Amino acid sequence: MNKIPLTVRGAEKLRDELHQLKTVERPKVIDDISEARAHGDLKENAEYHAAREQQGFVEGRIQDLESKLSNAQEIDVTTIPQNGKVVFGVTVDLEDEKSGEAVTYQIVGDDESDIKKGKISVNSPIARAMIGREEGDVAVVQAPGGVRNLEIVEIRYTP
Repeated sequence: MNKIPLTVRGAEKLRDELHQLKTVERPKVIDDISEARAHGDLKENAEYHAAREQQGFVEGRIQDLESKLSNAQEIDVTTIPQNGKVVFGVTVDLEDEKSGEAVTYQIVGDDESDIKKGKISVNSPIARAMIGREEGDVAVVQAPGGVRNLEIVEIRYTP
């Protein structure tokens, strides 16, 4: 199976969520199921069915997180050679050549991307257009609204 790139911070968040699910959510769902069983007839017991559904969700998420973490390749951007190129984990300041709009993105793994926080997936069109480029280069991005030319203003190797 292919390795899934994650920043150190992203992997830590996944581990925290996994710990929360195993130590808090799973025992709570088990208690909810046993309490609902005590109410009698399971066929018409909505609480029981809701608790079983929640258990399925929690167990599925635990399996998903364990799989992702076992296949994760943690990349610490502070240990990457700072050769001035855009690589996984860096933070990039961009300027749209047409509108002059300035944006800042950090290139992260799929599971940690959040455009509202300025974190874009390494597999996104913008990130793919930037990988390997240097400050002053222009990344040509095929966006749904048409072609965008984004000038790379600054590259920062910060976590």
